[in-house]
Amino acid sequence: MIEAEVSIEEGWNGATDWKALADRAVRAALEASPYGWIVERPFAAEISVRLTDDEEVRILNRDYRGKDKPTNVLSFPMIQRDMLDALDDSDDGEVLLGDIVLAHGVTMREAAEKQVPTETHATHLIVHGTLHLLGYDHEEGDAEAEAMEDIERAALASIGIDDPYAIQDDA
Repeated sequence: MIEAEVSIEEGWNGATDWKALADRAVRAALEASPYGWIVERPFAAEISVRLTDDEEVRILNRDYRGKDKPTNVLSFPMIQRDMLDALDDSDDGEVLLGDIVLAHGVTMREAAEKQVPTETHATHLIVHGTLHLLGYDHEEGDAEAEAMEDIERAALASIGIDDPYAIQDDA
């Protein structure tokens, strides 16, 4: 079982069911990855999703990545990739896979630039962040970036969202 625990700071659209959106994005990312089995295991797997402002993300990005600027999404894994398979035998109750943090202003600007609803872009960012929690990276080379993007495309397609990279390439 997988669940997203969501904390929402002021500014994020109150009409959106961010909890349902995050649950759907996290589940789709897991199911499209080789770690889809996590969804069906008896332990409770959790991912924390924080929707906050650009300033908080800027500080986190500065403190943890050495980049003093806001970014769209940050991920903080709690389990190393090489330890994820050990969860297959777990019945430990609850497992925290990690934290995902989205910056409101950056997310809004990027959604407007891509001409997609904020919710669509936020879904993509949560899928992207979930894959980072599973050990995927796009900064270690083109092959790994392409593998990550392929999983993102499959995850998003499974919930009816078009390829975000095709939209970006067409701009």
